[in-house]
Amino acid sequence: MTDNHAGGLAAAEFPLQVLREYALLADGERGILVGPRGDFAWMCAPRWDSDAVFSSLIGGGGIYAVTPAARPFVWGGYYEQGTLIWHSRWVTNSQVLECREALAFPGDPHTAVVLRRVLAVDGQAQVQVMLDPRAGFGRHQVSRLSRDGEAWTARCGPLHLRWSGADEAATRQDGALEAVITVPGGAHHDLVLEISDQPLAGPPADPGRAWAATSDAWSRAVPAITGTIADRDAGHAYAVLQGLTSSGGGMVAGATMCLPERAEQGRNYDYRYAWIRDQCYAGQAVAAYGPCPLLDAAVRFATERILADGPQLKPAYTVTGGPVPGERSLDLPGYPGGADKTGNWVNQQFQLDAFGEVLLLLAAAASQGRLDSEHWRAAEVTVAAIEKRWPDPDAGIWELDNRHWAHSRLTCAAGLRAIAGHAPAGQGAKWSGLADSLLTSVSGDCLHPSGRWQRAPGDERVDAALLLPAIRGGVPPSDPRTLATLEAACAELGREGYMYRFRQDERPLGQAEGAFLLCGFTTALALHQQGRDVEANRWFERNRAACGPPGLLAEEYDVAQRQMRGNLPQAFVHALLLETARRLAEPAPQP
Repeated sequence: MTDNHAGGLAAAEFPLQVLREYALLADGERGILVGPRGDFAWMCAPRWDSDAVFSSLIGGGGIYAVTPAARPFVWGGYYEQGTLIWHSRWVTNSQVLECREALAFPGDPHTAVVLRRVLAVDGQAQVQVMLDPRAGFGRHQVSRLSRDGEAWTARCGPLHLRWSGADEAATRQDGALEAVITVPGGAHHDLVLEISDQPLAGPPADPGRAWAATSDAWSRAVPAITGTIADRDAGHAYAVLQGLTSSGGGMVAGATMCLPERAEQGRNYDYRYAWIRDQCYAGQAVAAYGPCPLLDAAVRFATERILADGPQLKPAYTVTGGPVPGERSLDLPGYPGGADKTGNWVNQQFQLDAFGEVLLLLAAAASQGRLDSEHWRAAEVTVAAIEKRWPDPDAGIWELDNRHWAHSRLTCAAGLRAIAGHAPAGQGAKWSGLADSLLTSVSGDCLHPSGRWQRAPGDERVDAALLLPAIRGGVPPSDPRTLATLEAACAELGREGYMYRFRQDERPLGQAEGAFLLCGFTTALALHQQGRDVEANRWFERNRAACGPPGLLAEEYDVAQRQMRGNLPQAFVHALLLETARRLAEPAPQP
């Protein structure tokens, strides 16, 4: 077991940073957050929802750092285009150096291979390296540490470790391995860390081959993104989504957990699971670019879950399709302003709109010629589930109390209309009729006296989520209810080019929570649909700029403090950025 010194060590030598300064490494099976001092502040192994081996981000133990030995230095960095290969870059008074870093891609479900290459860009480079893994969110120190040739091997709780490239490292009094590495000007030095839940057989990974394979795999996985209003950012968004998607097709909603949406408000969640809704958002975004592999991955995952669970579809699963564990505390300090918890209470919820999003995804895939007989069977099962369950109250898109949410029913209507367009005439007419029934229901109990949609019966507030059904075809763009909802959302929930979800209470919007970046991109799509392209582009530009140097986007944005809030990165935000960049480059469809 570890003691408090492990957490104190990380906090003293590698203090936490604001979220905008962390970069993401990911290989589909797990992810790492890298800080500006070259420190790994977060990594779960072997899988996304495993316990963390580096968890200083939320007050746990463990660190792996490559940091310039010279002081002072300033930090920057960049991704190689279309990849999650990150370059940490430091400038000192006498040298310029970089650390090229990545998880070997595509990832193996059992073994993470962490690649770090120190590059002496201008002059001789010297770096301090420290490895101090602490599995189980800091509970387990390294044991059975030994040198095997030029590599170190060890156990850390249930994990097997092997570290090569630091054969001259020394063991610190606290158990960490530490080395100072000097790299001649123009040269490089490789470090390779392997972490597995199985014994590491065979020789250590060869860094040259691993780097070449990783670069080649990224070039094949991420298509060239062109013809958008923001090609570079759209390509980066696709790479982020690819990095968050496992080999089985499941895409985690976020790479992290417990990062607070608002300080000391109790809104700290574990997003290391695959939400059906988020997966469908990503698939629909990718479909705007054509029949890309990520579209097939989303369709495969959604189809498997629908065919397995039908009307009992859960809102979220592990990336392997298993149940999401319930919430529990880890007894850690948490990220400042937040609290630690793992698991998610979404496993107890019913969310009706997920069925509508599945149909929208399948319809998008059908438009690309990507549906087979099994996928079509999933569409039929989904329609039957809507028919059975739409009268039931549900938790809705924002996962609140069970009510008859307008957004949930309108999203199902949109999905039914979309898939009906690809069905045989008789079947399509029946499904369109069900969509009409849903629309009639919402019109009967969720039409505000002003003519716009309201959130739920008895809840007259406007909700930015109610912009989505018209974008997806549930209600015509020219429908007076569509126009009234857009105007009300912009007037009541829009501030400085950012959109809030809904008004929580009487406080100013920015005091209750951060602006929701998903809703900002949705507003851009809604304005574009109305032919208001100048306004749409302003909203897009404003929201895509809510990031730091690595270009990652969180769930929320604190407009006053210009800071990201919530888990990082958030998949559905990147999905909507990707889609919006493409849609805004094209004329709005005519009614």
